[in-house]
Amino acid sequence: MTMETDGSVRHEVVVDLPREDAFWVFADLDRIKPREHNMLAVPIEQTVLEQEVGGAVYDRGVDGSVCRWGRVLAFDPPRTIAFSWDIGPDWQVTSDLNRTSEVEVTFTAEGERRTRVTLVHRHLDRHGDGWESMAAGVEAPDGWPLYLSRFAALTHGPARVDAEQPG
Repeated sequence: MTMETDGSVRHEVVVDLPREDAFWVFADLDRIKPREHNMLAVPIEQTVLEQEVGGAVYDRGVDGSVCRWGRVLAFDPPRTIAFSWDIGPDWQVTSDLNRTSEVEVTFTAEGERRTRVTLVHRHLDRHGDGWESMAAGVEAPDGWPLYLSRFAALTHGPARVDAEQPG
């Protein structure tokens, strides 16, 4: 993990999957996002990342309720997935789109059967007061590292979540 001067958070994992396979495993965000990361009043039935630019990222509750917490900014198989983070420092959805950040996930082939997956959560400072605590939350072990660990476990191969950005 690396925290940049603008508050961007960066994490990487290397998995034993070809780039295209790694992309599609990650695109199934429902299998990666922990159910306890929930802003609904009921348990989450499904997390959806709509697979098109302009699509939504949302949780659907067991009662059919929906919490839309992001917008798909890029969906470019097998290279990039990017979405907005429409969650404020109070860990609630914000309607002020000027106070949102962005999560970009890139997939880089390292040979034929390995892929480096880099997740950068940038522009956290746009959230205003309290953004530093949110940055600390997404970089903590139960933040993005947990998502990447769950993703790596789905690849059925050894993975390494990098502690620091490669030099």
